[in-house]
Amino acid sequence: MKEFTFSLEINSSQEEVYNALTNSFQIELWTGYPAVMDENPGTIFSLWEGDITGCNIEIIKDYKIVQEWFFGETENPSIVSLLIKKAGSKTRLELTHTNIPDEAYDEIVVGWEEYYLGSLKNFLEFY
Repeated sequence: MKEFTFSLEINSSQEEVYNALTNSFQIELWTGYPAVMDENPGTIFSLWEGDITGCNIEIIKDYKIVQEWFFGETENPSIVSLLIKKAGSKTRLELTHTNIPDEAYDEIVVGWEEYYLGSLKNFLEFY
């Protein structure tokens, strides 16, 4: 099992970043795929036509999202934590993803950097 950390600044408000991560309609706009998501702890979500599924564990509006991502049978849950912080006129998004299965690590890293967070940043800054 591996861990991945990453951060980036987005030229957008904390509220806009949070909403783009928790609102199904907005997620569909920046991913191009149907999304099932809401901001309630204990709810199951599905992104990219089910390629990413999990459960929301902890939500602090406009600041923190903690999720368990499902990878089938694993000894320890794979936990994603997203912190959304004000950084001057921008927002800093800090990601920590723990217990990533070794065989999925490289694909997960590319997914986070290019497709998930990269697409989110492009959507919020350019549309």
